[in-house]
Amino acid sequence: MPWILLLLAGLLEIVWATAMKQSHGFTRILPTGIMVVGMIASIWLLALSMRSLPLGTSYMIWTGIGAVGAFVVGVFMFGEPVTTGRLIAAGLILTGIVAMKLAS
Repeated sequence: MPWILLLLAGLLEIVWATAMKQSHGFTRILPTGIMVVGMIASIWLLALSMRSLPLGTSYMIWTGIGAVGAFVVGVFMFGEPVTTGRLIAAGLILTGIVAMKLAS
């Protein structure tokens, strides 16, 4: 169950990061509200998962899911560039997530 909570927390990190981008510096109310609710829910789920999982593992996987997810959203929703360097960086983050999970 803590791994599912951690996955959901990471997915919500993608939601709030995307909403932050769409808020245009907190000038648009709906995306700003989605961002705030997403942040609170994401951190709450992260905290719940940390009841059973180590701090380093939880935080690293949470930020990794958010980072790679935000990269993917940026490419598909906002037309951000896909370069070899960015793909390698995202791949290294994914490798770190898998390695951390396997080491736990």
